[in-house]
Amino acid sequence: MEVNRLMVTDEDLVRSFAEGDNGAFEILLMRHKDRVYTYIFNIVHEHSIADDIFQDTFIKVITTIKQGRYYDAGNKFVGWVMRIAHNQTIDHYRRLSSEKIISNDGDEARDLFNEAELLDYSAHDTIEKEEALRDVEMLISMLPNDQRKIVMMRYYQDLSFKEIADLENISINTALGRMRYALINMRKNAEKYNLVRDLEKIFEY
Repeated sequence: MEVNRLMVTDEDLVRSFAEGDNGAFEILLMRHKDRVYTYIFNIVHEHSIADDIFQDTFIKVITTIKQGRYYDAGNKFVGWVMRIAHNQTIDHYRRLSSEKIISNDGDEARDLFNEAELLDYSAHDTIEKEEALRDVEMLISMLPNDQRKIVMMRYYQDLSFKEIADLENISINTALGRMRYALINMRKNAEKYNLVRDLEKIFEY
């Protein structure tokens, strides 16, 4: 029976875990832990730091799945996990940079900012993104279900509109239309509640 389980797709295992099968997550972890850990370690070069970021990454993975915010991405699970690992690594550098600025260690702070820039981010951009994400999540929650689902699949799972259309059994034009209406509704609510602007920049599609 266990041999058969090892042949199950990542997406099937995610669904099983979301339904309460903790053993399914153990298989997912076994499959991908080496790749994720190696990616983190190759950036930070310290096992203790890599261990912490690795743990934070999979806590985020578990939380997202259990909250029902992971959508079937068809063989995209590992890419999604790698993006979380990347963002957790960026957050690590941002925290270090902030600590160095507070202690007035200017040179070290600049070095840490340079590390983050090598990963195509800056501490300022990360902070702004975090603030925007909180607003975006609130705006998404206000959408009708069909629009909310498209936004979640496109924004959180980074699915193409063809993939979304296939998964939802709709046309690409319908998927695009729902996204456009979602942006219209989000823009109206952003203005109404004075939340994040420039939604088109956030939801580039």
